[in-house]
Amino acid sequence: MNRRHFLGTTFASTFVFPSFALEADNPYRKNIGIQLYTLRNQIKEDLAGTIKAVAAAGYRQVEPYGFPDETALNLIKAARDNGMEANSSHFAWESVTDPGKEGVMPFAEVLQQAKDAGLSHLVIPFLHGNTRETLDGYKLIAERCNAGAALAKEAGIQLAYHNHQFEFQPLADGKSGFDIFMAEFSPEMKFELDVFWVKVGGIEPVDLLGKLKGRVSQVHLKDLKAGLTLPEFGKLPDDAFKELGNGIIPMEPVIEASAAAGVAHAHVEQDQSPDPLASIGTSMKYLKAL
Repeated sequence: MNRRHFLGTTFASTFVFPSFALEADNPYRKNIGIQLYTLRNQIKEDLAGTIKAVAAAGYRQVEPYGFPDETALNLIKAARDNGMEANSSHFAWESVTDPGKEGVMPFAEVLQQAKDAGLSHLVIPFLHGNTRETLDGYKLIAERCNAGAALAKEAGIQLAYHNHQFEFQPLADGKSGFDIFMAEFSPEMKFELDVFWVKVGGIEPVDLLGKLKGRVSQVHLKDLKAGLTLPEFGKLPDDAFKELGNGIIPMEPVIEASAAAGVAHAHVEQDQSPDPLASIGTSMKYLKAL
């Protein structure tokens, strides 16, 4: 797959969708979340004030990171104190992907803490480079994810995997790590699909949501700057990450496809921004205007 392609000014230039109206009571818009990694620097400086600002911007749920560390627990409490829900969190993923590693908390303990915190979803947010060099490496990760998902189901928690772009890189016989995950994940193991990284990986998000119907528990909504010539699975410039409505990924078709795929929760995320608090406000205004 040749990914050295020029991203034009609009996704609709190559794909045509019918015109949808995003109803005022659309469950994603009514209960839109924010992945708090977007505000990681602000949280370090003023956790309580940052969460208060998130609520004031109109967000109705938060998705913390780093669970079950103290920051994640404090974020969950602060969110609920400000009238927001906390259903999902990214967590210390090696408890699933490398359970034998010294110093890694047993996943059963993570699950118990998640239950105690009132979470219904846990998400593996990343993979270290040495675990994703080969298709066999991805198969091992899939096997461990399936084992973790079975334990999570017993605890009443949904386990999912959050993609980046690296999973879409062909490794052997034209197959990618994401191909392995699609083939190997059990029915209990779901995806948290990040539409930005799907697009950067050379796949159309709406198409992938359709292919994964019933297998995506959550989505991350983020937009991609127009006019980029993408490196071959290399690092993106910071300004590649845009507010919703300020890039090339129309969110309305994504939201419609998410509903059709059975997605439970949608979270705004923007990995990089010169002013994250302003950015999350811009994204919320876009969603309210749909």
